[in-house]
Amino acid sequence: MSEADRRVEIVNEHMRCENAYDFHGAIGAFQRPRYEVVTDGELWDGADGVHSFLSQNHEAFPDFHFEPTRVSPTTDAVLVEGRFRGTHLGTWRGLPATGRKVDFPMCLIFEFEGEDMMNEKLYFDVGTPLTQLGVDFDPNSTKGKLTLVLTHPVTITKAVLRNIRLRLMHREK
Repeated sequence: MSEADRRVEIVNEHMRCENAYDFHGAIGAFQRPRYEVVTDGELWDGADGVHSFLSQNHEAFPDFHFEPTRVSPTTDAVLVEGRFRGTHLGTWRGLPATGRKVDFPMCLIFEFEGEDMMNEKLYFDVGTPLTQLGVDFDPNSTKGKLTLVLTHPVTITKAVLRNIRLRLMHREK
């Protein structure tokens, strides 16, 4: 078995354990357990830190499931694209349970030294699940535009004035 194949096998086993809520098994796949949530700069280092992170996600989304759609080995990492799905039944990032479902894309980078998994980096747009949970709005929707106007009057006024000035400048040319 090639080193790349072995790395993919380790990552797949790690994801299988996470989806089975076997956090000790998921952590055991690492030589050095470490999660970086690049979205907001969170760092969960060591077995206890990673276990805390996984437990918090499980409390927030007790039915969560990550479905990989692409697993690609590189020279020093395994890249995984997929979707995170779950029902928000506990506090997540300070937000009390909404009872709503989320389904959003994620990209994971599992970093390796040889055949040893050393780190998992998570990339996702936090606005997508917040919109699905009803606490953020699509700025192009009617509700989003109204919220923007009501909560950011100075910014909106400046943007409108800038737009008028630009239109006048183009008419003069």
